[in-house]
Amino acid sequence: MSKRIFKCVLRMAVFLFVLLSTSSANANNEEVAWDKLQGLGQVESFAITNPSKTKNTFPYHIFVRLPEEYKKSDKQTFPVLYLLDGGTNFPLMVGMYTHLRWMKDIPPMIIVGISYGTHDWRQGNDRSHDFTAPSKEREHWGGAAVFEEFVEHRLMPIIQQKYLVDKDKQVLFGQSLAGQFALYSSMYGKAPFYGVIASNPALYRNLDYFKRPLSARTHRPKVFVSIAEFDDQKYKIPSTEWVGFWQKQQPDWQANFVTLAGQNHLSATPDTIRNGLIWLFKE
Repeated sequence: MSKRIFKCVLRMAVFLFVLLSTSSANANNEEVAWDKLQGLGQVESFAITNPSKTKNTFPYHIFVRLPEEYKKSDKQTFPVLYLLDGGTNFPLMVGMYTHLRWMKDIPPMIIVGISYGTHDWRQGNDRSHDFTAPSKEREHWGGAAVFEEFVEHRLMPIIQQKYLVDKDKQVLFGQSLAGQFALYSSMYGKAPFYGVIASNPALYRNLDYFKRPLSARTHRPKVFVSIAEFDDQKYKIPSTEWVGFWQKQQPDWQANFVTLAGQNHLSATPDTIRNGLIWLFKE
């Protein structure tokens, strides 16, 4: 290779190195313009642990989205929607919220996402324990009572202390195993929810538990349950059996069971949230 060609190649290599380095630096140093995603609204977050848990003591990451009306009044209180699996459902619902409000489908509300911060159980995602009643088939299931105590006595008081909360209009949403927890809270729990929304509740390993008589309580949360037309049979068969069982029992309990046409196990989430909120706040 001639010296002239060598120098040209060297200059080009140096130029590419500088260009890539500069581009990388700009990409890494430039802050994300969250305020330009105007649909997100005002979002705050904090981390919290459950002192009652002896295993998997990773913190929960709590995200809070405040309604636009929140800034305009220091006296008005707002309903609260608590979203389980908040790592995925919080951004989904926050994105939907603006459209639902434009169409006046739902009232102004505070949205609270409860996130594990990961999908990996080894890094702290404990949904298969936290959201489930006991099961003979799964030793690690059965943490619903402890998790509900955390929500009722640790998380909800913090939210009520920090924000203008209508304590009579607090709603819980859960999908799949989290849908099982929503049913647990309404049927056997104690948390003071106004209503719960369950999308495709996964009852395939402990269906008999949810056929037990309802626990006694002065106020039982209303329950909205959706089953997707194209849900996997593993989930659909037991949840459909559960619905049929309780329709025959006619308990003293306001419940609405619906089938969502054309939806599957996960795609049903947006429609379930919207339809559930409309039903709960229809008055």
